[in-house]
Amino acid sequence: MKALVTGGAGFLGSRIARLLVDRGLDVTVCSRRASTRPMADIGKAVDVDLCDGAATMRAIAGQDVVFHVAAKAGVWGKRAEYVAANVTATRNVLAACQQQGVHKLIYTSTPSVVFSGQLSGGANESAPYADRYLTHYARTKAIAEREVLAANGLGGLQATALRPHLIWGKGDPHLLPRVLDRARAGKLKQVGDGRNRVDITHVQDAAQAHLDALDHLEVAAGKPYFIASETVALWPWVNTVLRRAGIAEVTAQVNASTARKAGAVLEFLWKVFGLSSEPPMTRFVAENLATDHWFDISAARKDLHYTPQWAGARALDEYFGAEAVSAWQEAEAQNTATANT
Repeated sequence: MKALVTGGAGFLGSRIARLLVDRGLDVTVCSRRASTRPMADIGKAVDVDLCDGAATMRAIAGQDVVFHVAAKAGVWGKRAEYVAANVTATRNVLAACQQQGVHKLIYTSTPSVVFSGQLSGGANESAPYADRYLTHYARTKAIAEREVLAANGLGGLQATALRPHLIWGKGDPHLLPRVLDRARAGKLKQVGDGRNRVDITHVQDAAQAHLDALDHLEVAAGKPYFIASETVALWPWVNTVLRRAGIAEVTAQVNASTARKAGAVLEFLWKVFGLSSEPPMTRFVAENLATDHWFDISAARKDLHYTPQWAGARALDEYFGAEAVSAWQEAEAQNTATANT
């Protein structure tokens, strides 16, 4: 079987590609600069701009399955760039699949497609798409997911969408490095009362979920699925991460309402002055740091036979490595001994 992974040079895409290679598939990874990355262990690499319909058509020709992982993420940026990367590119992938006779498509989505500002914990796939969005990312991913699922059944295409939440793990270029950098700089503050629970997804579980979707595509076709490794109390988990990294825990706190108002003001100022950098706070970030964001993954467990493997200490040990884990354990033992004297 031949498989194409868009965004295959990235954090999640490369993990999916490695699992496919390990399974014995003929794998091609594509991104704008795939050929500049060391790719020996994850298949052939081709440079493709997915906004170029003809180039996308050539890349998908002859494939049996496409994993469409490529996207522009983030909470700030120009609307046109998000539309191009997330909507136009997905439309080109869909058109190429249909014209080239590719009948299997697994699309990487996000829980943000159902998030409009407030979301109670435990939502399942019956949650409607949001009626308003706080970021171009969420809005464009929602458009793309809807079109992928609407294309299911057209020309024999089987398509499903996976919604992993907060992907992290060894090699993470964004989530934890950003948290750690802000904490080291003394700029990390707890938003809200600290009791909110969120889903986090280890990159290996997220990748495996994509293969599970391929294995059970007959059942999964036409449906979206929430994916997560575990549900954690966000701020205690953050402090556990900081302790592992040898960084002081977060003690400063800001009221959730204050953070939202600050985010709105900063967004306004950034737009007025045309600043390209990300504001230090946005409404979307404030909501995500202060409210529950955990989801019912029972549908993925049932339909995809998805079974998360990377949670708790095992996931943290993998991220920080054996030397850091040993040093942390020694420090924790010393702290316990001191406390007991």
